[in-house]
Amino acid sequence: MAEKTKKKKEPISSFSILLILLVVLAVISWIAAAATGGTVTAASLSNILTSPIYGFTGAPTDIVEGAANPDTFPGGALEVCFFVMILGGFLGVMTKTGALDNGIAVLVKKLKGNELVLIPILMILFSIGGTTYGMCEETVPFYVLLAATMYAAGFDAMVGSAVVLLGAGCGVLGSTVNPFAVGAAVSSLVDAGIQVNQGIIIALGAILWISTTAVSIIYVMKYAAKVKKDRGSTILSLQEQEAEKENFGKDNALEDVKLTGRQKGALIVFAIAFIVMVISFIPWEDFGVEIFLGWSAVITGLPLGEWYFVEAACWFFILALIIAVVGGLTEAETVKAFIDGTADMMSVVMIIALARGISILMAETGMSDWILLNASNALQGVSAFIFAPASWLLYVVLSFLIPSSSGMATVSMPIMGPLAANLGFSVETMVMIFSSANGFVNLFTPTCGAIMGGLAVAHVQYGTWLKWVGKLLAILAVICLVIVTVAMCIL
Repeated sequence: MAEKTKKKKEPISSFSILLILLVVLAVISWIAAAATGGTVTAASLSNILTSPIYGFTGAPTDIVEGAANPDTFPGGALEVCFFVMILGGFLGVMTKTGALDNGIAVLVKKLKGNELVLIPILMILFSIGGTTYGMCEETVPFYVLLAATMYAAGFDAMVGSAVVLLGAGCGVLGSTVNPFAVGAAVSSLVDAGIQVNQGIIIALGAILWISTTAVSIIYVMKYAAKVKKDRGSTILSLQEQEAEKENFGKDNALEDVKLTGRQKGALIVFAIAFIVMVISFIPWEDFGVEIFLGWSAVITGLPLGEWYFVEAACWFFILALIIAVVGGLTEAETVKAFIDGTADMMSVVMIIALARGISILMAETGMSDWILLNASNALQGVSAFIFAPASWLLYVVLSFLIPSSSGMATVSMPIMGPLAANLGFSVETMVMIFSSANGFVNLFTPTCGAIMGGLAVAHVQYGTWLKWVGKLLAILAVICLVIVTVAMCIL
């Protein structure tokens, strides 16, 4: 009798992981509510079912005002989702011109066996964005670009995803002047009457940034070299390998291809689109930089440096039309390519909204505030050698519940900052404990829409990412703990 063919186990999807996490956290809220006598609110069935919807739209005013911390209650992800859809249409139009595929093939061919050099260069660039202005959500477009480029270079989509996520992520982990992390934390301390030495914060941030980025580059390059030598050594499942081949080109992508004049023009416009986007998200005013970029207000209503996702979506929509004209597409081709591109992003949109919905559920139940207050009370009177790693681990837990760095700073610093000061410890180190722990969690937390959305567009399953990055996360955690503990003991 013929043996039955065993059904291959496929990795669980990101969408299913988020749904499971939503239910698990709801159950935890029930347990916590019973244990605290009402300090934590037990999630109701309606809370569970409506939170994914509120992940799109934001919770109603009455729910927000009834929360323990209304000012830090997460809003909906509708603007981010709309931006991702427009971006999909933009990429669809660009792909239709043929310029993107041919451009990547020409680039890789010119490297002539030196493809590995792309990894450290790009990761350093992304890390600079992370440490200076908290580059995160705006990295989503780069996942698909880098996945395609790295696949064509003989690597896989995991390499492309890692370049973006670890590059920008390690920069955020070692924030130096990032206004959304250290800036928000320092502001909270100053409001509480605590003086802060910015020089110490920048120095500690730089140490964390450089050390974690260097280790991550080595980790990614070792894996990339292994895959380049033997594609069979990829960590991606067969399903993921089929997806990357279908979406990022065939193995003959490096055939003798040339760029037409129209395609070169489309690539120039394409590059301008991303350069302007990056510039537009940098909060120039926070750095005291006088920069005259008000021309964009004519198009989007706001100057560069003040953009958010509505303005970025408007920009990419306009550039999609320009690329269509430059690339020689007809009206029918442009419309179809744009609509098809937005359709390709719908799964990403759903994942981002669901991830935001989990944060909203946690805000409704008040679990994060309860954990923070009890943990801070438990840390009273301990030595610096215990206080630093315990505080870091506390922030790791809290960062799952409050992925937003600015929201976390606003909620926690008025508690943890004075606690450190009263115990005679360095408040500057406390700022970096918060920043590094929050940045560390945002390298892998499923409640971060940028991570889940980025991996989705790169066709890398969240479970596969955890399996691949696990060893590196352990190393980065040790590095962070050693640096902040030593700093707390000597400062």
